[in-house]
Amino acid sequence: MKPKATLKQIAKELSVSVSTVSKALSNSPEISEPTKIKIQEFAKLKNYKPNNIAINLKNRSTKTIGVIIPNILNPFFAKVFSGIEKKANEKGYNVITCITNESLKKEIHTIDMLSNGTIDGFILSIAEETQKQQEFKHFKDAISDGIPIVMFDRISDEINCDKVIVDDFDSSVNAVNHMIKLGCKNIALLTAIDNLSVAKLRAQGYATALHDNDIAINKNLIIRTDNPDEFDFRLNELINSQTIDGIFALDEHASTMAMKMAIKKGIKIPDELCVIGFADGVWSRRLTPSLSTISQHGIEIGEEAATMLIEKLESKEEEYTYRTTVIKTELRQRESTRKLS
Repeated sequence: MKPKATLKQIAKELSVSVSTVSKALSNSPEISEPTKIKIQEFAKLKNYKPNNIAINLKNRSTKTIGVIIPNILNPFFAKVFSGIEKKANEKGYNVITCITNESLKKEIHTIDMLSNGTIDGFILSIAEETQKQQEFKHFKDAISDGIPIVMFDRISDEINCDKVIVDDFDSSVNAVNHMIKLGCKNIALLTAIDNLSVAKLRAQGYATALHDNDIAINKNLIIRTDNPDEFDFRLNELINSQTIDGIFALDEHASTMAMKMAIKKGIKIPDELCVIGFADGVWSRRLTPSLSTISQHGIEIGEEAATMLIEKLESKEEEYTYRTTVIKTELRQRESTRKLS
């Protein structure tokens, strides 16, 4: 059987936009007659058959939002989803949720699966493997097909879309400054998610805070990896061989393992060692001692992302300016840091 062409393939072959092809095939007066004839004849030659689900996708509303989350076990993403669902329900939208489990292949499959007219737009955070490989074509293709995307937390500057982020850099500067005020002079930087964009921003904040306080960066106090097993091994070596009085952990694994190993080795927290970690799940409050954290306000992020997408979906404007909204974090002091005198 002769394969059927798609709008995207026809547009690529003729070096025009998908929108132009769609309008030409629907006999739109917006397209000149010669262009219309050329596209219609080419489509017939290529055995194009219109997809009744996807036709007029731009003007058709399913009132459904696709949410793509890298890891549902992460309390932060669960909170973001809660915020998205709350705002979507208020506005009369349904939500379809998919989990990529940090896989690029699954992320691509999910985008393709839901881009056939099932949803009106996506809210998503990029999978770890996607950021590691810097492969973003599937996002660009969806946007060029008229499907809006709002990215949150893990984003890419390569993608022109609305974004919701937290002040990763500034919050890291503030957290390290706070530890310095507590008297910490040898502050370790720990992360097991070094390939993610958020980790890079947090590490930059750490370096800036040290520089601003005339403290030289000691590379022996820094563990940056994307391998949890390697991280655990290097952390054990660091605690055994280095004198540290502060730990700034950029992710959940790093902060919990740091607390666990320090306590196991008899280090008194916070008297001998102060610890601040990112994220703010239930586990941080239940640790003994409880962990001081940078709270990312996941519910607020989700609500803002849903609001931005729905505003775009319901906008009558032909031209749309993409926005990046920054949600301010909050340092929540618990038992793993000393109190300022």
